[in-house]
Amino acid sequence: MAADSSEAESSEAGLSKGTADSAADSTAAAPTPTVDHSGAESPSPASDAEPEPASAGAEPAALGTADEPATESSGYPPALIATAVALPVVLVVAVLVAAVLALRAPTEREPLVLGPVPAPAADGPACAALLPALPVDLGDYSKSTLVEPAPPATRAWQRKDGGDAIVLRCGLERPLEFNRASPLQIVNGVQWFEVRDAAAKASTWFAVDRATYIALTVPDGSGPTPLQGVSDTITANIPAQPIDPGPLPN
Repeated sequence: MAADSSEAESSEAGLSKGTADSAADSTAAAPTPTVDHSGAESPSPASDAEPEPASAGAEPAALGTADEPATESSGYPPALIATAVALPVVLVVAVLVAAVLALRAPTEREPLVLGPVPAPAADGPACAALLPALPVDLGDYSKSTLVEPAPPATRAWQRKDGGDAIVLRCGLERPLEFNRASPLQIVNGVQWFEVRDAAAKASTWFAVDRATYIALTVPDGSGPTPLQGVSDTITANIPAQPIDPGPLPN
């Protein structure tokens, strides 16, 4: 019985020693905690652990919290951006309005220059009666202002946009082309003789049955109204008389 008791004690001692050795090994394997100045314990990193390298393509974290993401800003106030966008539109509208007003505005014509021609009867009674009675408008043509000094007994009319003028001259000499074989045309009681100027694209009509010769130069495309209006004025203010053509050319 004594032997059995000794073996049991030896077995218990061995078990106690094994348990103590196992606890010692576990204590040696556990990391030693470090204590910061605030008193909180933090485990020390293992001596053989290496830090994980940062990714090459990783971008720095944006400033701010996760609930408030960073926003890009152009650096210009919204009012300035709105003005920059609206200004070109305003300029285009202003140009269009100015163009429309310019088209509607009346065109200011330049005074017309008329060169002198021989007019021995310009100061006679026939021209003195005719000129004040001439109409202000002849169809699409209105009376023009003449550059002074203007030739005596002259009048001119132009369209609103200018262009070639209708010109009347009173008190002229008998035209050289007017002879006994010249064809005449009667318009509203007045006998007219036409001299065509193809280069100028105009015709000059001479009233040949009055006390003096009256010339009316009309550009092509003027229509019959100018000649008719002047004929009415001549008939109403200057009496008709027999024609006096020149001799036939040799």
